[in-house]
Amino acid sequence: MFKRLLILAAPLLALAGPGHAADDKKPKEVGQYVDLQPVGLPIVVDGRLVNYVFVYVRVNLRPSADVTKVRDKEPAFRDALVRDGHKTPFVVATDWQKLDEAKLIAAMTRDASAIAGPGIVASVVVTSQTPQKHVMPPRPAPPETP
Repeated sequence: MFKRLLILAAPLLALAGPGHAADDKKPKEVGQYVDLQPVGLPIVVDGRLVNYVFVYVRVNLRPSADVTKVRDKEPAFRDALVRDGHKTPFVVATDWQKLDEAKLIAAMTRDASAIAGPGIVASVVVTSQTPQKHVMPPRPAPPETP
């Protein structure tokens, strides 16, 4: 019985082998960027914390950059982002579930260029945002009647 099972399984094993070996020979793709670990940034309205948004940021580097040297500075990039997010929260007044990407990108580009050095950072991209809670902003007050 075992011999029959082995004979039936042999062609399947032969087919599975080369496909797996081909995947192992692919070179690992390394890009000219640094992906930051997710960072939770506060949504503060009128001095009150209403939510956190977890943001994923990618710092794109110029082709001449030493990627490994810059990737070692990833904790410094995150630290700068957290400091900026707490000093002046990137709040969208109409949506407490996302950050103002333009303000975040401007601040992070400035900080990343200072950390990595001149001519190293090409751009900064927010790859995704995930709110901690689904919070609706307050409704506008009804107009007062005289």
